[in-house]
Parts: sequence; C-alpha cells; structure tokens
Amino acid sequence: MNKLINNFEALLRQGQDNALLRFGLGNAYFKQKDFAQAAQHFAKAIEFEPQYSAAWKNYGKALTENQQIQEAIQVYTQGIAVAESKGDKQAAKEMMVFLKRLQKMVNS
Repeated sequence: MNKLINNFEALLRQGQDNALLRFGLGNAYFKQKDFAQAAQHFAKAIEFEPQYSAAWKNYGKALTENQQIQEAIQVYTQGIAVAESKGDKQAAKEMMVFLKRLQKMVNS
C-alpha cells in the first residue's frame, strides 16, 4: 500500500469520513489497479454527495476495469442524469462516450 493510501486510511480511522476523502481514496486505489477497492470508495463518495459528477464518472471507470460491465452501465446512466441535472456538461459528455463503448461491447 502506498503512503497516500495509508494517510487517507488513517484519516478514515480518525473519523474524518467525507466525499472528498473517499474520492481521493478511490483515485489512489485506481492508480494501484485495485479496482474493486476504488469502486467501493467512489460509491461511498456518492453516498455522501449524490451530485458528485466526477465520483460517478470514476465509479463507472473502476467498475469497467473490474469487469463489472452491467454495473458500470447503470452507474454511467445515473451519472449522466446527475451531471446533466447540475449542468456539468463535460462530465456528462465523457460518461456518454464511456457508456456507448460499453453498450457496443455488450451488444456485439
């Protein structure tokens, strides 16, 4: 485990649990290619802040990398709706690209 993950995990143990911390942990685990752990932390970030477009996008990416394709499709679909509802056009556009790739993969 790297130092960043250790620091974030220490903050969690101290009770400092929030969307930003979980997003950071998700990114750190994603970089370590621990996609299952990354997905769990992105999911928790969304629990804290359901309108967190970047967390939705990275959650879908982690699920995709973990071969959880149907779950990723659902997450991207929800994430697009969230991003559009708050006017986050760039995140919505990116998630649409990822969603279309997955749908193509599933339908081929």
